[in-house]
Amino acid sequence: MSGPVAWETARRVGGLVAEGGVFGGGRALDERAWDRLREDFGWATEEAEALVVAETGLVPAEGPSRGEVLDRRAWVAQNLATFERLLTPVLERWPQRQLPGPLGAVQPELAGAELGLVLGWMARRVLGQYDLLVAERPGADPVSYVGPNVAGLEARFGFPPRRFRLWIALHEVTHRCQFTGVPWLRSYFLDLVEQALAEARPDPAKLLEALGRAAQAVRRGENPLAEAGVVGLVASKAQRDLLRRIQALMALLEGHGDVTMNRAAAERLPEAGWFAQVLEERRQRGNPLSRLLLQLTGLGAKLAQYRKGERFIEEVERAGGRELLARVWEGPALLPSWEEIEDPSAWVARVGGA
Repeated sequence: MSGPVAWETARRVGGLVAEGGVFGGGRALDERAWDRLREDFGWATEEAEALVVAETGLVPAEGPSRGEVLDRRAWVAQNLATFERLLTPVLERWPQRQLPGPLGAVQPELAGAELGLVLGWMARRVLGQYDLLVAERPGADPVSYVGPNVAGLEARFGFPPRRFRLWIALHEVTHRCQFTGVPWLRSYFLDLVEQALAEARPDPAKLLEALGRAAQAVRRGENPLAEAGVVGLVASKAQRDLLRRIQALMALLEGHGDVTMNRAAAERLPEAGWFAQVLEERRQRGNPLSRLLLQLTGLGAKLAQYRKGERFIEEVERAGGRELLARVWEGPALLPSWEEIEDPSAWVARVGGA
């Protein structure tokens, strides 16, 4: 065993959890259903790009968007490959054993199992994903859709498949148009990721400080995981500042994605409001284990942040129209800070007269 994480264990556990295990199984798709998913998402991805470009003016610079349909195991494997590529240089700086006694010998297996558990659980919830970190070269950046999750929701709620699939594609293709249609955004985001990884250091003293802050928050009646899950709890001040920059960017991009999706779907998809309501209720009704994982991973906080991003978009446009909002794409200096995401008028005051 080499390294702090047993990646093969993570893949094995992630695949088992994704396909069943503690979260229950699901109806298997036959080959005909897979063929229909591939055909529909091929069409939906192409159609979504045309609608998003018309709505935003952001034209992908690396060729047309391409959709791919994955099963849950493949989604876990794809994301684990990204994690391994990004985290291996960081983990090489960490001590090989941090736990005392016999636990130190199995620590890589424990870490792999924990990572697999989280990704396997996420694989049961994700509908679509555009992740430029998956791509190792320009143009190799497909928009991914998790077929069983999409088909399961359609069957459960009676969604019309082609319309629901186009609705999902609109949001994910918007992200590809953002990252490949704004010349500087891709490199800026990757630089933030590299900075975050460079700041990662194992420090037991900081963990104790974080536990102290968490205890104080609980005594004040606050949720110490509400801001960014466990990552926000153990981060140093410098790391929290960097995390805020990343959160502000992601809130902007997700808010812009939601607004674009809703506008592009307005005439084509009269069911869009129904789709959105059902998915929001699905998030709210999660079982206790799912709600805990949402908090631990910070995904619960992200959902609230994205709603703030949508409000930021709406308030900026209310103040200065789409012309003012378009200034966020001019360069990193015009991106909103987290404080400006929470108070859009501050961004309007800073940028509106510039």
